[in-house]
Amino acid sequence: MVRILFIETSTSLCSAALAEDGRIVATRESTGTREHAALTAPFVKALLDERGLRVKDCSAVCVGRGPGSYTGLRVGVSTAKGLCFGAGIPLLSVGTLETLCRQAIEEGLLPEGCRHIVPMVDARRMEVYTAVFSADGVAQSETRPQVIEADSFADILDEGPVLFVGDGAAKCAPVLTHPNAHFAEAWPKAGSMLVPACKAWNEKRFEDIAYFEPSYLKDFIATVSRKKLF
Repeated sequence: MVRILFIETSTSLCSAALAEDGRIVATRESTGTREHAALTAPFVKALLDERGLRVKDCSAVCVGRGPGSYTGLRVGVSTAKGLCFGAGIPLLSVGTLETLCRQAIEEGLLPEGCRHIVPMVDARRMEVYTAVFSADGVAQSETRPQVIEADSFADILDEGPVLFVGDGAAKCAPVLTHPNAHFAEAWPKAGSMLVPACKAWNEKRFEDIAYFEPSYLKDFIATVSRKKLF
């Protein structure tokens, strides 16, 4: 039996899931935001306890590799790497945008006649991490940070309905006013990594546990506190 444990912490919400032979059998999702450090490990333990399993009973661990929250990605990737190293099992990864794309398809979010899916992960101000996918989930462009303006994605919007999905979609709605633009606010769920993760497993596309790093796309910027310490 192929058993894969999933961890998704790339945005403000945290989720984990367990799949057996290509079917999700258990899930955990946070209801609050920014609780990755407190919930990721307990979610994993709860999933395994529910099925009477140990980490070494899993075939692999799959983690969301970003782009997304710096802190969230660090927690998720560190947890996944620790589990893989301790149990001696492979590490898989799935990009956040692909997860959102699969989620939109699986949850029936696509508008009628949808030609493209554009997942968006919130960045600063009017910037998002994004890429263009076909309506059946095939990537049509590279993942990139992009500042959203009125004429963004005009070429694909002129072709037909486009779904913008993710935690960065809602803030773009007032700017992208093309009649073919449709918006769905969503956060990536661990269970939606299933299809690409199974493909990676079958193709033996494993990550190097020692050297794997999440995809931040942009350097982490530490802010300096304005409070005087002395």
